[in-house]
Amino acid sequence: MSDKPEHAKCLIIGSGPAGYTAAIYAARADMKPVLYQGLQPGGQLTITTDVENYPGYPNGTEGPKMMEDFQKQAERFDTDVRWGMITSVDFSSLPHKVVIDEKTEMTADSIIISTGASAKWLGLESEQRLNGFGVSACAVCDGFFFKGQEVAVVGAGDTAAEEATYLAKLCKKVTMIVRRDEMRASKAMQHRVERTENIEVLWNTETVEVLGEKTVEGVKVKNNKTNEEKTVPVTGFFVAIGHKPNTDIFKDYLEMDETGYIITKPGSSNTNVEGVFASGDAADKIYRQAVTAAGTGCMAALDAERYLGAKGIH
Repeated sequence: MSDKPEHAKCLIIGSGPAGYTAAIYAARADMKPVLYQGLQPGGQLTITTDVENYPGYPNGTEGPKMMEDFQKQAERFDTDVRWGMITSVDFSSLPHKVVIDEKTEMTADSIIISTGASAKWLGLESEQRLNGFGVSACAVCDGFFFKGQEVAVVGAGDTAAEEATYLAKLCKKVTMIVRRDEMRASKAMQHRVERTENIEVLWNTETVEVLGEKTVEGVKVKNNKTNEEKTVPVTGFFVAIGHKPNTDIFKDYLEMDETGYIITKPGSSNTNVEGVFASGDAADKIYRQAVTAAGTGCMAALDAERYLGAKGIH
């Protein structure tokens, strides 16, 4: 590592809707932000084919295209967008220190975390191959495309129950695939599933394979008590077994909940560490939408700007 690490007034870690929105606001406030894109530049939206619920795109758009637009807008105001990943941090003293790609050290007066969260997957080859072609991890994002069709939801927690009842309003039939003989979901959510006539629950059932060449045509499942296999004809396959926030490198310094979501002070993006702000899905386990992530990215940049102003850093 060099003797004198590079210094930034504002460092943004991550490049989804939250990171790029934070960059747009920070750059316009003359904070000269440096943004590291991380492992998945553009975040989860780059694996989403169609986005129809983001305001300002009356005909919808594609996730990767939308993230390109966000990046161009951030760069138009001179955000320094860089390829690379923050691999470790040291928030024990000011200015904060980070290490990029395990070799380059950098310091920053303010840091905005927008590292997002990754959907948990079953790990099937067919699931990854058909991801975006009938396989999804977000009913609110993609349910509309399956109007009047039959779909399956994998999972047994509140998220799965919520996704199934949401899809039941749009789809002809929803089949829930539950591994055990009971759900982990709260009683209230279980009752909602039970009361919804077009939801069928397959208990003690595991997914063997998602079927289809170019799009989802069905799902092969196995009863883990009888070992009996059968095919459920569906055109949509929703994986709802949870998300994991990409926050492991911050765990020694930041307050988090038991899953790893960063806890922010109510009504702000402030973390428990001075000068460190959290935005997007790394701090949001409830909404997890592009538009809410962008909103918190704006909040983080405004909070960081106020912080730097109060510190007399111009």
